[in-house]
Order: sequence, then structure tokens, then C-alpha cells
Amino acid sequence: MKLHLRWTKRLAIVTIGATIAISGGAISRPHAAQAASISSMSATAKADSIISLGKKYLGTPYKFGAKVGQTRNFDCSSFTKYVYGKYGVTLPRTAAQQAKVGSYVSKSNRKKGDLLFFSVPGRSGVAHVGIYLGSNKMLNTYGAGGVKITTLNSYWNSHYLTARRVIK
Repeated sequence: MKLHLRWTKRLAIVTIGATIAISGGAISRPHAAQAASISSMSATAKADSIISLGKKYLGTPYKFGAKVGQTRNFDCSSFTKYVYGKYGVTLPRTAAQQAKVGSYVSKSNRKKGDLLFFSVPGRSGVAHVGIYLGSNKMLNTYGAGGVKITTLNSYWNSHYLTARRVIK
């Protein structure tokens, strides 16, 4: 009996190893049906899904320069890159680079899911990005508290630079 269990465990390990090798290590890559489903979502549904996924990370710690692709901690742009990427929207790594993709959106025409860009003290140009939630709120990560929902109060409004629409 013990011999049988030992061989069963070894077979399971070999099977998992072969699956990882064949898939190039990307077991979590969406299947073709999932990818087609994501691409056929309306912009509103995609924005809602991105926001819903982002909210699952509320409280995740902030770390400047966080490694892309992991979810232990985020900086503002690794967070947006991660959650948008899960829904087929490829973003560059930094907030400044992300501010150059998609299409310009005026303050009066912002929609849920648009990216908002800000300056921050001590850094020139675009230095922060968040996800617009509507109702004068954004989902972002910056400093203490990590990923959070922030009201676009006088501080953020005074540092606001632009908005971009990247969801089609």
C-alpha cells in the first residue's frame, strides 16, 4: 500500500512538472475561450470587472518599485498594469508611460475605469496613477494603507494632470 501511494505521488509530481514545462510555466494563462470572452465584453462590463478585481486587493501594502506580476505589494503603476492586464489591457510599467496610452479624456467626460494621472511633490511630471470609480473617487495605492479608495479631494484635485481611456 505504501509503495502504491509513493508511486502515485511521484506520478502526480511528474504530471504537474510536464504540464508546467509544456505550458512554459504559465498555467494561469487564460484559455482561448476565456480570452475571447474578455475581448467580447463591453467597455462598461470590462471596467466593472477591472474595478471589482482591484477592490479584492484593498489593503495590500504599497511598495515603490514593486515587482510587476506579484500581488504581495504594489506601487501605483504595477497595480494598474496588473488589474488591467487581467482583462486584456496591456499597459506599460510606469505611470508616466501609462499616461501616453489610450485616448485623452476631459475631466467632465471621465468614466469608470479611466486612468487618472497626478503629480506628486518632489517628482516632476506624471508620478501617480489611479483608476476612476465615478462619484469623485479613485482606486489607487500610495503610501500608508496600501490599495485604497480615495476621494478626489482638494489635494488630489490640485495635483491632477490628465485622464486616459484605455478600455475599448
